[in-house]
Amino acid sequence: MAWRASKNAAFMTAESPLLPADRATFTGLTYYPIDAAYQMPAVLSENRTAPRLIIELPTSSTEMRRMQRVGTLSFSLQGTALTLTAFAEEGERVITRLFVPFGDLTSGTETYGGGRYLELNRTSTTLYDLDFNRAYHPFCVYNTDYVCPVPPAENRLGVAIRAGERLGPEHR
Repeated sequence: MAWRASKNAAFMTAESPLLPADRATFTGLTYYPIDAAYQMPAVLSENRTAPRLIIELPTSSTEMRRMQRVGTLSFSLQGTALTLTAFAEEGERVITRLFVPFGDLTSGTETYGGGRYLELNRTSTTLYDLDFNRAYHPFCVYNTDYVCPVPPAENRLGVAIRAGERLGPEHR
């Protein structure tokens, strides 16, 4: 709840992705209820090739975003084994955070059609705390001036992730 409150507060500042007119009427982001079933351990199988594989992700515009594939996170959600690819910015030598864009069966209806994101702090082990309650929409949902990467096909989950940020009535 504290994380959500701080994000709402940040959306009310001048650094917010919201346009000034939208910021003036902003009352908070819309979320699914916090559900412990959407927080689970994940194991990172790291891509140890040097240099790491670079892929181009499509974006919300015509641009492509070059990212390095760090590895694959394996986890189980409600008895189903799943994987998501974790990325870092191209050229980032010391990776401190993993970028995990994903789509799921809520994409395009309950959540942004272009997917949502997770960011994970790098750990000294292969074990990660994967918490979909912290899934968030990219800034391009709130302001088309932002260019946001779209999750690759390998990160499109065949399950509904009803956790984290969801679309409010103003974005449906």
